[in-house]
Amino acid sequence: MIDFKENKRISVAPMIDWTTSHYRTFARLFNPNIYLYTEMISTGAILKGDTAHHLRFFDNEPPLVLQLGGSSPAELAQCAKLGQDYGYTEINLNVGCPSDRVQFNKIGACLMAEAPLVADCVRAMQDVCDLPITVKHRIGIDHFDSYEFMSDFVGAVAEAGCEHFIVHARIALLNGLSPKENREIPPLRYDDVYRLKQEFPHLFIEINGGIKTLDDIKTHLTQVDGVMIGREFYHNPMLLGQCNELWGRQAPTHQEIFEKLLILLENFEKSGTPLTLVMRHYLGLFQGLAGSRKWRQALSGQKSLSLSQIEQAGRAVLAQNAD
Repeated sequence: MIDFKENKRISVAPMIDWTTSHYRTFARLFNPNIYLYTEMISTGAILKGDTAHHLRFFDNEPPLVLQLGGSSPAELAQCAKLGQDYGYTEINLNVGCPSDRVQFNKIGACLMAEAPLVADCVRAMQDVCDLPITVKHRIGIDHFDSYEFMSDFVGAVAEAGCEHFIVHARIALLNGLSPKENREIPPLRYDDVYRLKQEFPHLFIEINGGIKTLDDIKTHLTQVDGVMIGREFYHNPMLLGQCNELWGRQAPTHQEIFEKLLILLENFEKSGTPLTLVMRHYLGLFQGLAGSRKWRQALSGQKSLSLSQIEQAGRAVLAQNAD
């Protein structure tokens, strides 16, 4: 049996339109130790839009990381300070998003080509904020795809004081591939991330990309300090529960999570939140069980949903899978 230390870390990756506060408060029901991330929020949205709308969160969400998109050290510093004031656990800078939309605004993976600027951004945030400042990046971009390129990038940003890097183990091809294709087509190079940890043993290195099972997680944790998973956690949230094993606890049952979900939904309903708005985040609850398809069909694409409809659909699945 591998001895998993307390500082080993599991995180839910930031995903635009998916890791909303309504999703995160659901994910927290499965595991008290995982780190949750906001969607990437641009500095412009925070500073020029509805700041409270973008930054507020539910009480049960921490440990919670605010992921920022931007490249202005001054603006990032302002947003990092706001994140600290709002009660976030950490601040993360996105240097991994391959979308052409964000490239236009000098956000995301294109910043890997500008390590000195990323270092300046990290310094500016650290100057005004006491929280850990972390960076999420790719192993390379376009023709800058060598291990040495990534190593130089990490070394330069580490000199600015960043001690925690989350590495998506694919390069990003910034011209010609969509964000979805950039998650699937460039090959995974886990060995490059392992090598990074060996080269920088004093840094906290977390791996991301293509990880789907608890066994996968355990394997990676023999080489690096943490594992970040996105879509698999979202579509199969019981994997979050299975990760409790890493801290010596049992996974919650579907029944236990469903009862907690009903309370959560009742609170949303009382606050005036339409259940149709939030149910899309919870459709994976019964993934892999008999009747899970009927659960999804009953609750997807409805013009309105009542708590009784949701309870009836969930209890039908639980009854079908009762011992």
